[in-house]
Amino acid sequence: MKILAIETSTMLGGVAIADEKGLIAETRLNVKSTHSERLMATIDEQLRQSEMALADIDVFAVASGPGSFTGLRIGLSAAKGLCFATGRPLVMVPTLEAFARSFPFSKHPVCVMLDAHRGEVYAAVFTWNGGFVKLLDEVSAAPEDLFRDVESPVVLAGEGAKVYHERLVATLGERALFAPLEVMVPSPAHVAMLGLEKALKGEFTDASSAEPIYIRKSEAEVKWLEKR
Repeated sequence: MKILAIETSTMLGGVAIADEKGLIAETRLNVKSTHSERLMATIDEQLRQSEMALADIDVFAVASGPGSFTGLRIGLSAAKGLCFATGRPLVMVPTLEAFARSFPFSKHPVCVMLDAHRGEVYAAVFTWNGGFVKLLDEVSAAPEDLFRDVESPVVLAGEGAKVYHERLVATLGERALFAPLEVMVPSPAHVAMLGLEKALKGEFTDASSAEPIYIRKSEAEVKWLEKR
């Protein structure tokens, strides 16, 4: 089974192709405007470089969030379009669950966090037990509030860990273990591999009704509600 995965939860997104044997191709995109300008061209180029056609893809996966509101909408719209065009199924992959896969066998809890703006992060906490087990479901919260009662070291990853570095150090001190820069962003390859696992289990989502996981309202929605 061949899967094409789209990751647009952050400004550094990308595309990956994989099958049961492993990763076939991965492309990262540092997009400072919007993913919409380069995403479809990247998919086309990755298929060409992999000597594959769109018809060779059996299932499409997309990072479902949380993350950038605009990025998530662009990624899901692209995935839906590909599903409708080919008749192939869709798999929704939680962004933070896929992100945590950058840290297998960690002896410490892993907290992956994206910048949610307004002084908050989108975060989830995982522990390794032959596979990742979620200790804290996806939340939108101030980074300090995640660790007030935490006594053990915690691996911190994601743009939220970079943006709120000082606040995290003030809360955790030496227990704050910041991940290396090269694994500070979600991986399209991990979206592909987790998506493949879900597809093999038959965990598909109806493309016509699929929606991103936002967790909270966008700033535009908040401002609109405040004006009412």
